[in-house]
Amino acid sequence: MAGTIEVLVAGGEADPGPPLGPELGPTPVDVQAVVQEINEETDAFDGMEVPVTIDYEDDGSFTIEVGVPPTAELIKDEAGFDTGSGEPQENFVADLSIDQIKKIAEQKSSDLLAYDTKNAAKEVAGTCVTLGVTIDGEDGRTFKQRVDGGDYDDQLAEA
Repeated sequence: MAGTIEVLVAGGEADPGPPLGPELGPTPVDVQAVVQEINEETDAFDGMEVPVTIDYEDDGSFTIEVGVPPTAELIKDEAGFDTGSGEPQENFVADLSIDQIKKIAEQKSSDLLAYDTKNAAKEVAGTCVTLGVTIDGEDGRTFKQRVDGGDYDDQLAEA
C-alpha cells in the first residue's frame, strides 16, 4: 500500500480539502500532520503554487519533499505583477534590485544548473529578459554583461 502522491499547493496555505484530502484520505497517514508539515515547509513561498511530493508507508509514516516554484513565479511574486510583458524588449512591467535577484537566485539554487550565486543570478536575469523585467533599471542582458565584468562581485558573493 506504500505510495507517492504529487500535488501543487499554495505555499503555507495547504488544508485537508482538495487537492490533498482526496489524495491522502485512502492512505494510512495522519492527514492533519501532513498538512501541518507542508505548511511549515512551504511558508517561505506564501501563496505561490509549490510542487510537493509525499511518500508514505503502510505504517502511516511519511516524508515530504518540497520543490521550488518556477523562476518566473518567484520573479512575479518578488516584483508584484501577474503577467509578463507581451513586448519584453520594449515594454517593461517591473524593475528588480540586485538584492532581489540574489534572493531569487538563492531560492532557486537547488534547481538551477549554476554552481554559485553569481551564475544563478545570471540565469534569473535571463528569465527577467523574457518577462520584460529590468534589473537596477537595465535590461537583463546588460546586467549579465556587468556580472561577467565583475561589477556585482561584492553583492553576489556567497553568504
